Amino acid sequence: MKQDILTLGIESSCDETSVAVIKNGREILSNIIDTQIPIHEKYGGVVPEIASRNHIEAISRVTKKALEEANITFDDIDAITPTYGPGLVGALLVGLSYAKALSFAINKPLVGVNHIQGHIAANYITYKELKPPFLCVMMSGGNTQLIHVKDYIEFEVLGKTRDDAIGEAFDKVARVVGLGYPGGPKVDKLAKEGNPYTIELPKTHFENLDFSFSGIKTAVINLHHKNPDIDKADLCASFEKTVTEVLIENTKKALKQINVDTIALAGGVSANSYIRNEFLRLQEKGIKTYMPDLKLCTDNAAMIGSAGYYNFINGKKSDLDLNAVPNLKL
Repeated sequence: MKQDILTLGIESSCDETSVAVIKNGREILSNIIDTQIPIHEKYGGVVPEIASRNHIEAISRVTKKALEEANITFDDIDAITPTYGPGLVGALLVGLSYAKALSFAINKPLVGVNHIQGHIAANYITYKELKPPFLCVMMSGGNTQLIHVKDYIEFEVLGKTRDDAIGEAFDKVARVVGLGYPGGPKVDKLAKEGNPYTIELPKTHFENLDFSFSGIKTAVINLHHKNPDIDKADLCASFEKTVTEVLIENTKKALKQINVDTIALAGGVSANSYIRNEFLRLQEKGIKTYMPDLKLCTDNAAMIGSAGYYNFINGKKSDLDLNAVPNLKL
């Protein structure tokens, strides 16, 4: 195997068409992201059919730009690493189909990547020194999980949400209080103007490490319906504080369970400023805390190319009959 390995990451699981060139799993040579947020904003959320159609229109253009920015050609690529799940099936199929056709046409290995593994790998790009084992706190629109990262391609899910993912709860709260889409950043912004201690919201606890955010979300919705004049900034700040406390309580229990002192955040919700600040405070207790650069928290192909690199060097390859798996587990 040659000294430097270049992977071509391809991400199309939701509403971002992204292609990246990654060197040795840690260095970004290019990371082009074509976002559809302005398109879906007027609908209040992602419309799957529209997302798929826009991926089709963008994928070739984005790939060309990624190669140009990295100053390479297809001949320099060692492996093509697309996301094949989880995500919206139509959106996933666009990037995966393109990757499979490309793999066949230029005779380069195809290495499918789990989108969740990609979010974990975003930390490897931000922190060159980070190595497993560690605990990953995965928080996104579709997933909330505590993951024991035993090695680069070996994972154990210790706890997960039993209902809403945390990002889904953020979006629903934003919609109810009239902030619109995308909800997470707008709740984060408004919460800065509020007092997180004014409204007490319920927390659901389990004997294991699972989460539940449905009760918190429903409490916020009911409070707003009963009192439309309630201070929205206080409501968002109190919601943010409560869900963060739930995350941190389970994180502390998980660290004791697996006997590690290192955590890494991952997923779009890890861009939330309040959550980041509260997790950074754990460092005062001797817990090493990592979190991706903000630009790598949300969906992007750089993280997929990084995860694909570790799959590739560990001998994982995919056949051309690889299919999209919308509910793919880690």
